[in-house]
Order: sequence, then C-alpha cells, then structure tokens
Amino acid sequence: MPDRWLSDGDEIQFGQTKLQVIHCPGHTPGHVVFYQPESKLAIVGDVLFNGSIGRTDFPRGNHQDLIDSIQQKLFPLGPDIAFIPGHGPMSTFGQEMKNNPYVAI
Repeated sequence: MPDRWLSDGDEIQFGQTKLQVIHCPGHTPGHVVFYQPESKLAIVGDVLFNGSIGRTDFPRGNHQDLIDSIQQKLFPLGPDIAFIPGHGPMSTFGQEMKNNPYVAI
C-alpha cells in the first residue's frame, strides 16, 4: 500500500530532482505523467507513443479521456518537450502533434 496517492499538480522530489505530477486518465483512470520543466522531459508511460497512443480496453479505460489528456494536458507543455514512453523510442510532443494519426492537431 502506498504512503500517499499522487494527484494532479503534486510535486515529488528525490535528491535534487523534482518532478511535476500530471493526472492523465484514459489508458487507466489513475495514470500519471511525470514532468521536469528544466530538462524539457516528460515520462508518459503508456499514454502516448511515437506514432501511437496507449490502449484503452482495460477496465475503466476510456478512449476520449486519453485523447483529451494528451491534447489538453500534455501538448500545451510545448512542442519541444521530449517524452519517454512506456515502450519504444522517444519522441517530442511537437512531432506527435504533427504526425501521430490518433492525436495530431
């Protein structure tokens, strides 16, 4: 059992590293992304991939929530933000905004 649950807007710190917590439901209802503005890096897990998006067929997964999380919470961080997905190669939000067939805007 965790010591506490993470919520949107929380910050976690280990050593000198601080990460912002962004709640991004869709893949699963409680999925969070970790973002470090100073390094322009997000750790997104299975929310977004290079050229694809996460699955939403898990219990309580929701396709529209996933799309909204990506377009309304991640993409506004900026096109130059690199991200580490749960699988596969890294990309940037700008690359996905232009070329990802599921979420391009």
